[in-house]
Amino acid sequence: MYGIRKKRNMIDYIKGTVTEILPTEMTLECHGIGYKILISLQSFEALKTQGDAVVYIHHYLREDDEQYFGFATKDERELFRLLIGVSGVGAATARMMLSSMSSDELRNAILSEDINRIKSIKGIGLKSAQRLILELKDKITKGAGAEQTTIFQTGGNPNLEEATTALVMLGFTKPNVTKALAAVLKENPEASLEQLIKSALKKL
Repeated sequence: MYGIRKKRNMIDYIKGTVTEILPTEMTLECHGIGYKILISLQSFEALKTQGDAVVYIHHYLREDDEQYFGFATKDERELFRLLIGVSGVGAATARMMLSSMSSDELRNAILSEDINRIKSIKGIGLKSAQRLILELKDKITKGAGAEQTTIFQTGGNPNLEEATTALVMLGFTKPNVTKALAAVLKENPEASLEQLIKSALKKL
């Protein structure tokens, strides 16, 4: 069953058939409509062999421009959103960064303050690299991508996503919430929504 899930008046993901895919863009057909979606090289590698796919969407809307950026994982989309939140980093530059490195490689470069690695990416100069490190180092955690993928894809606790959303809305960063909830689930895999939130709050 194909469909589009909307979240907070935005498209969260599109589930459909990949009718065309290139290293920079793809067409995903859903209910007879072909959506042109801009992608990074890492999403291309993950999606290129799939006939049917779920693509997580960032809806980029400006007065004179409207585009869909698509990602094979929630983690890549989350990192993309952190990148475009940095002054001077636009959507095209963020996509270039995610095409030049994997999410974990980019995350590790920021955490280790590897300026040379970051400014080796096309479109990123010394000042931009320094700004990325300054603004993002405290917002990301090492290995957050792998950990998040594990707890969201194991299909375990059905309350996990709702608990994550609630904690993020309380002001905690997504990586820290993911880490706390993973710890709670190790202790109590069948925790209710209320138990997940209360236990995670003690670890945040």
